[in-house]
Amino acid sequence: MKGPFEYRRMRRGEVAEVCNLALRVFQEFVAPQFSPEGVRQFRNHTDPHLFLLRSQSKNFILIAADKAADKGEVVGMIETSYDGHVNLFFVDGRFQCQGIGGELLKKALEICRMRNPEMSTVTVNSAPSAVGIYERLGFRLAGPESSVDQIRSVPMILEISDADRQPAR
Repeated sequence: MKGPFEYRRMRRGEVAEVCNLALRVFQEFVAPQFSPEGVRQFRNHTDPHLFLLRSQSKNFILIAADKAADKGEVVGMIETSYDGHVNLFFVDGRFQCQGIGGELLKKALEICRMRNPEMSTVTVNSAPSAVGIYERLGFRLAGPESSVDQIRSVPMILEISDADRQPAR
């Protein structure tokens, strides 16, 4: 949905807000399936300092901000590596099913394709509860569920067609 949302790169001063969004959505929708150690590992991964370091090197973070809110409340985020791996992807529960996730993914893929026009796949290690969401976005299963450092995930892949690989204009 393009509506009242602004899609753009995260700004340095928004790191804490974006981390808080990821943690809030994780806690509500994903954490119940994880062990206490898995939740702790996820919290470590979303430490604001590490988040900022990743966004300044091999990853970029896009946000969706609600233009209707006074200060442009961050309602969605995607962290993606430049080689096409989705690291984190969350939309506030109040704003889910409005096309925000699809638009964030589309814009992240445009950035990846600008860097690598030959990119043919995008990958993600989905939380088990998010597999259906990723399937609606075009991803398919790429292997069985596994657990690394007590974080459960399902590998998924999105094939990018030749037409989709053309650089964004």
